[in-house]
Amino acid sequence: MCGRFTQKSERPDIQLEFYIQEWQVEPAVSYNIAPSQKAGVVINDGQKNIYAAYQWGLIPHWAKDPKIGYNMINAKAETIDQKPSFKGPFKSKRCLIPAEGFYEWKKTESKKIPYYIFLIDDPVFSMAGLYDEWSSSENEKLCTFTIITTEANELIAEIHDKKRMPVIIQKKDRERWLNNGRYNKTDMLNLLKPYESDFMDAYEVSALVNSPKNNNAQCIERVV
Repeated sequence: MCGRFTQKSERPDIQLEFYIQEWQVEPAVSYNIAPSQKAGVVINDGQKNIYAAYQWGLIPHWAKDPKIGYNMINAKAETIDQKPSFKGPFKSKRCLIPAEGFYEWKKTESKKIPYYIFLIDDPVFSMAGLYDEWSSSENEKLCTFTIITTEANELIAEIHDKKRMPVIIQKKDRERWLNNGRYNKTDMLNLLKPYESDFMDAYEVSALVNSPKNNNAQCIERVV
């Protein structure tokens, strides 16, 4: 799964990576984004790439209770075209979540040890996501997203006991993933593969990251 990640890039870097043509919000720096919090996402409205802030934990537009979002922070790639909550957004509401790294916890006999995982040569990468818009009975609108996960590569399988990792969309495939006007199920599913471990690295960080209340650069400092 993916339960925490970082977004600390500034506007010029995000602009360069994702060709943003409309900014609904300015990027906010966070070293410890947790479920139910807002995070930056990139969507495409058919004409341009838009940077917005959506809440993490997908609430389907048909949901009666928004609390369902707490169980929808991740969507499994293997069943994404079958689950009622995800198959609609998979066809027409795909998004990217910019990140510099994410956290996973390694289980030991006595505790869980947090690790920070990142791409070696890419300071900013893009996780595959889906989004939806939910409206309350008072017509309050809430945009939410989920991060797609797949089986872990060799690096992350050594850390994560459930052997899952977020799907990372390569640069060459970003435009294709964001093009919600064009949907070929086989084509899209083929993008949901584990990222090669040779291009990734990880190191142990302190237990500060265990609490979402801790949100500063110390969260990603290497434990020596």
